[in-house]
Amino acid sequence: MKKVLCFGEILWDSLPTGLFPGGAPFNVACHLHKLGIKSNIASRLGNDTLGSIIKKRLTEKGMDTSLIQNDPVYPTGLVNVTLNSSGNASYEIVNPAAWDFISEDKKLLDAAESSDVIVYGSLAQRNETTRNTLSKLLGLKKINVFDVNLRPPYDNREIVEKTLYQSTVIKLNNEELYTLSRWFGFQTELKPAVYSLADKFGSNIICVTRGADGSALLMNNTWIEHPGFKVEVKDTIGSGDAFLAAFIDGMLKQKNAANILKAANKLGSYVATRSGADIY
Repeated sequence: MKKVLCFGEILWDSLPTGLFPGGAPFNVACHLHKLGIKSNIASRLGNDTLGSIIKKRLTEKGMDTSLIQNDPVYPTGLVNVTLNSSGNASYEIVNPAAWDFISEDKKLLDAAESSDVIVYGSLAQRNETTRNTLSKLLGLKKINVFDVNLRPPYDNREIVEKTLYQSTVIKLNNEELYTLSRWFGFQTELKPAVYSLADKFGSNIICVTRGADGSALLMNNTWIEHPGFKVEVKDTIGSGDAFLAAFIDGMLKQKNAANILKAANKLGSYVATRSGADIY
């Protein structure tokens, strides 16, 4: 069975309706587990109640917590989330947090070496410690899946550019694509921008989520779009992570591009009808 290692932040999303566990790599790992893919999450939690709850819930789901480090100084991650009238979220990400200090150790390196896919983003790279640990893992040259996930003010162009060069698969939303197009001087229209991104960074697979307009995929020189599914949106938190999990599931099971995109849109749309990332 193929193995996926998801690396980066675990945190709690603080919403008007309560606290919800989240963090993009954490959400992806949980959805992959539900889809029957062997997944693991490498992160770091504080020695506090919120960290203990996360570990307990993962254990109850039958997921491995051995790569979740304990931090004696910094707290478990927290994000204050604001929703607009359309359910779109904006984030105030508390800094620092335990996941800023994921350290390189033998257990993590061994797990990465035995994995087929490594999933990561840009947010966890805001701190040098976690950034350096991730760089070591990406050097193993697995199927490196970069969920761009720009979260200002933690959207450093130099860091993102370096990570793009190390990535096999790039997943981003249309706003992030526009940002990258401005950074690197690409045309801003969807299809030319994606092809320019592929040419510059040597990626054979680039997927763009487009909210209510569905998604687009460049996969091994084949271009395909999906219109998405019309749903009543509760909030958009975690919908992109669910999309990515279904996408990875389809890729590992060698489904064709159209079926991969359809399944990814379906799961992402479903999560948008729920509060929070809906990982339980």
